[in-house]
Amino acid sequence: MTYEAERASLIKLSPAMAISVRARELRAGGADVVDLSVGEPDFDTPAHILDAAEAAMRAGATRYTAADGTAELKDAIAAKFARENGLEFSRQEISAGNGAKQVIFNALMATLEPGDEVLVPAPYWVSYTDMALLLGGVPKVVECPIEADFKPTPEQLEAAITPKTRWLFLNSPGNPSGAAFSRAELEALGAMLERHPRVLVLSDEIYEHILHDGAQATPFLAACPRLRDRTVTVNGVSKAYAMTGWRIGYAAGPAGLIKVMAKIQSQSTSNPCSVAQAAAVAALNGPQGFVAEAGREYTARRDLVIDGLSGIPGLRLRKPEGAFYAFLECKSLIGRLRPDGRRLAGDADVSEYLLEAAGVATVPGSAFGLSPYVRLSFAAARPLLEAACTRIREAVAALGDEA
Repeated sequence: MTYEAERASLIKLSPAMAISVRARELRAGGADVVDLSVGEPDFDTPAHILDAAEAAMRAGATRYTAADGTAELKDAIAAKFARENGLEFSRQEISAGNGAKQVIFNALMATLEPGDEVLVPAPYWVSYTDMALLLGGVPKVVECPIEADFKPTPEQLEAAITPKTRWLFLNSPGNPSGAAFSRAELEALGAMLERHPRVLVLSDEIYEHILHDGAQATPFLAACPRLRDRTVTVNGVSKAYAMTGWRIGYAAGPAGLIKVMAKIQSQSTSNPCSVAQAAAVAALNGPQGFVAEAGREYTARRDLVIDGLSGIPGLRLRKPEGAFYAFLECKSLIGRLRPDGRRLAGDADVSEYLLEAAGVATVPGSAFGLSPYVRLSFAAARPLLEAACTRIREAVAALGDEA
């Protein structure tokens, strides 16, 4: 008997999670593995957020809420947008879900007709294209390699737009590249999009607080206010506040679209966890010192990784402006021989080799729509990152010439 519907067969398990599971299995078998595959802060959730969650439970905040978030959470989200981004939203323009992934899924489910195209610059977060496929959309990938700083130009995107294009996805700072758009670059994209009124914009800004070297994140809508009626801004508490397991993401956008997204959520998961919502209110409204402190540590870790990997023959790394990933081009390693005689045919082989020979778990660039690259997360303790860099250097040095 076959249990998988045709639409489900179009998608794959999250590659990063699959690799992380394999790393844990190797560890359980006694292997020494540094897992840099998953994009998750290694810090504990700040104490005042934990305290707020406990207080909420004891106060009885353990029942159903409105499907797309409490009034308190929506007010906290609106206050965050006004305070940090200079953007004004009403409660009717805000939706909270079980992570940013759910609100993106809801937005696509609310708008996509079969055959509609979703324009996705690559490298991209792995779930964008699979969500589009699952909902009957057609991902249209625009490749942006290291030479382009992993960012598309307006000309590239406009050439890819057709009458079927429904969404353009933007992610700044980006996963997996760490690249961030400047205000001028966003304004240029916005000017192009004004010529294509059917195209909606999803701006994923969940890494906005993880920036390096004094970089400033510019919200797409702040740069392109004339596109307000067709822009959905996505964010969440997972990355900035080390709250990945709490599963609270949110979106702000046109009230009509937000209403449809709420209807969809009411028939799928209903409300996000009531206690997690109270914790998110404390995160957004409370002291922000943790965010700045964590950001400084991520920058120090980024610099450690860049220093540790620089000069390795066969690897190229662009210094990321934000997020906590290094996206390494490994084109010069393709075709070379492992010590066991096996040939590296692509970046999946490179990632596999680093795991088996070096004990470092990474994710191949093919999972993000761009090859040949590998992604590693530097959201890990400095001693682990130092060990990983040494192991990668030694593993690359052990490769033989091309077959």
